[in-house]
Amino acid sequence: MTEGSRDVGEFIRDLRRSARISLRQLAEQAGVSNPYLSQIERGLRKPSAEVLQQLATALRVSTPLMYLRAGLLDGAHSPGVLAAIAGDPDLTTAQKQSLTQIYETFKRENQRHAPSPEEPS
Repeated sequence: MTEGSRDVGEFIRDLRRSARISLRQLAEQAGVSNPYLSQIERGLRKPSAEVLQQLATALRVSTPLMYLRAGLLDGAHSPGVLAAIAGDPDLTTAQKQSLTQIYETFKRENQRHAPSPEEPS
C-alpha cells in the first residue's frame, strides 16, 4: 500500500461521508464495484485516471482536484489554490466544490481574454 493510494482513498472516503452517501451508492453512481471502491478507500488499490474521473463526477468535485490528490498532477501542473481548497478542514464539501468551480471558471475566462502572443500588450 502506497502513501498516495492511502491519501486518495481517505480523501474519497471523507468526501463520500460528507455527502452522506453509502459506499454502495457511490460505487453504483461511479460505475465501479462495491468491493473495488472499498479497496480504493482503504488504500489497497490505486484507481485509474478514468475511475478517478467517474468518482469525481459522482462526488461533485473537479477531476483535476481528484487527480491532484491521487498524485497524477504535481504542483507544477496544478495550481496550489486547488490543493489549499481540498486540504482546508474548515470548509464543507459543498464549499470546496463551489470554490473549485469558481476558481476554474475565473482561470478559463482569463485564458479566453488573454492577448495572443502576436498581439502587442
